[in-house]
Amino acid sequence: MIRTSRQWCAFGTLAVLAVLLSGTRAASDTRRPAAAAAAEVKIDNFSFSPAELTVTAGTTVKWTNRDDIPHTIVSEDKTTFKSKALDTDESFSFTFAKPGTYSYFCSVHPKMTAKIVVQ
Repeated sequence: MIRTSRQWCAFGTLAVLAVLLSGTRAASDTRRPAAAAAAEVKIDNFSFSPAELTVTAGTTVKWTNRDDIPHTIVSEDKTTFKSKALDTDESFSFTFAKPGTYSYFCSVHPKMTAKIVVQ
Protein backbone atom coordinates (compact mmCIF):
# COMPACT_ATOMS: atom_id res chain seq x y z
CA MET A 1 0.00 0.00 0.00
CA ILE A 2 1.41 3.35 -1.02
CA ARG A 3 0.89 6.16 1.47
CA THR A 4 0.45 9.80 0.57
CA SER A 5 2.37 12.50 2.40
CA ARG A 6 -0.88 13.51 4.13
CA GLN A 7 -1.31 9.96 5.49
CA TRP A 8 2.31 9.87 6.67
CA CYS A 9 1.77 13.23 8.39
CA ALA A 10 -1.34 11.85 10.11
CA PHE A 11 0.59 8.74 11.25
CA GLY A 12 3.41 10.95 12.55
CA THR A 13 1.00 13.19 14.41
CA LEU A 14 -0.72 10.20 16.01
CA ALA A 15 2.61 8.68 17.01
CA VAL A 16 3.76 11.94 18.61
CA LEU A 17 0.45 12.31 20.47
CA ALA A 18 0.66 8.73 21.72
CA VAL A 19 4.16 9.33 23.08
CA LEU A 20 3.16 12.64 24.68
CA LEU A 21 0.05 11.20 26.26
CA SER A 22 1.85 8.18 27.64
CA GLY A 23 4.55 10.46 29.04
CA THR A 24 1.96 12.75 30.59
CA ARG A 25 0.15 9.82 32.18
CA ALA A 26 3.38 8.46 33.63
CA ALA A 27 4.39 11.88 34.90
CA SER A 28 1.03 12.48 36.53
CA ASP A 29 1.13 9.05 38.18
CA THR A 30 4.48 9.80 39.78
CA ARG A 31 3.33 13.21 40.99
CA ARG A 32 0.38 11.92 42.97
CA PRO A 33 0.91 12.69 46.64
CA ALA A 34 1.33 9.71 48.90
CA ALA A 35 -1.67 8.96 51.06
CA ALA A 36 -1.29 10.50 54.48
CA ALA A 37 -0.72 7.98 57.22
CA ALA A 38 -3.33 7.72 59.96
CA ALA A 39 -3.59 6.02 63.33
CA GLU A 40 -6.30 5.82 65.96
CA VAL A 41 -6.43 5.90 69.74
CA LYS A 42 -9.62 4.98 71.59
CA ILE A 43 -10.55 6.47 74.93
CA ASP A 44 -12.51 3.94 76.93
CA ASN A 45 -12.86 2.90 80.57
CA PHE A 46 -10.67 5.85 81.68
CA SER A 47 -7.72 4.82 79.51
CA PHE A 48 -6.07 5.53 76.16
CA SER A 49 -5.75 2.48 73.94
CA PRO A 50 -3.09 1.83 72.89
CA ALA A 51 -1.22 3.45 75.77
CA GLU A 52 1.87 3.67 73.56
CA LEU A 53 1.67 4.14 69.81
CA THR A 54 4.61 4.30 67.38
CA VAL A 55 4.07 6.14 64.08
CA THR A 56 6.16 7.71 61.33
CA ALA A 57 6.57 11.47 60.97
CA GLY A 58 3.63 12.96 59.06
CA THR A 59 1.07 10.62 60.61
CA THR A 60 -2.24 12.01 61.81
CA VAL A 61 -3.44 10.45 65.04
CA LYS A 62 -7.16 10.54 65.81
CA TRP A 63 -8.44 10.09 69.35
CA THR A 64 -12.09 9.10 69.81
CA ASN A 65 -13.86 9.20 73.17
CA ARG A 66 -15.90 6.01 73.76
CA ASP A 67 -16.50 6.76 77.44
CA ASP A 68 -19.75 8.18 78.81
CA ILE A 69 -17.96 11.17 80.32
CA PRO A 70 -15.79 13.93 78.78
CA HIS A 71 -12.02 13.58 78.33
CA THR A 72 -9.28 15.76 76.88
CA ILE A 73 -5.99 15.09 75.09
CA VAL A 74 -3.21 17.42 76.23
CA SER A 75 0.49 17.17 75.44
CA GLU A 76 2.76 16.97 78.48
CA ASP A 77 4.21 20.41 77.64
CA LYS A 78 0.61 21.73 77.37
CA THR A 79 1.45 23.58 74.13
CA THR A 80 2.12 21.05 71.35
CA PHE A 81 -1.51 19.88 71.20
CA LYS A 82 -4.61 20.32 73.32
CA SER A 83 -8.18 19.24 72.63
CA LYS A 84 -11.39 20.64 73.98
CA ALA A 85 -13.37 18.37 76.29
CA LEU A 86 -14.61 15.52 74.09
CA ASP A 87 -18.05 14.11 74.76
CA THR A 88 -18.98 10.53 73.86
CA ASP A 89 -18.09 9.69 70.23
CA GLU A 90 -16.36 13.03 69.61
CA SER A 91 -12.82 13.00 68.26
CA PHE A 92 -9.65 15.08 68.07
CA SER A 93 -6.83 14.77 65.53
CA PHE A 94 -3.23 15.96 65.43
CA THR A 95 -0.53 15.46 62.79
CA PHE A 96 2.92 14.62 64.14
CA ALA A 97 5.41 16.27 61.80
CA LYS A 98 8.64 15.78 63.78
CA PRO A 99 10.23 12.67 65.30
CA GLY A 100 10.20 12.44 69.07
CA THR A 101 8.28 11.08 72.04
CA TYR A 102 5.07 12.91 72.87
CA SER A 103 3.61 12.10 76.27
CA TYR A 104 0.04 13.25 76.90
CA PHE A 105 -2.75 13.05 79.46
CA CYS A 106 -6.40 13.88 80.12
CA SER A 107 -6.62 17.20 81.97
CA VAL A 108 -9.95 16.14 83.52
CA HIS A 109 -8.42 12.87 84.77
CA PRO A 110 -4.63 13.46 85.05
CA LYS A 111 -3.89 9.82 85.93
CA MET A 112 -4.91 8.93 82.35
CA THR A 113 -1.59 9.05 80.48
CA ALA A 114 -0.12 7.69 77.26
CA LYS A 115 2.47 8.51 74.62
CA ILE A 116 3.07 8.71 70.90
CA VAL A 117 6.53 7.80 69.58
CA VAL A 118 7.23 9.42 66.22
CA GLN A 119 10.06 7.98 64.12
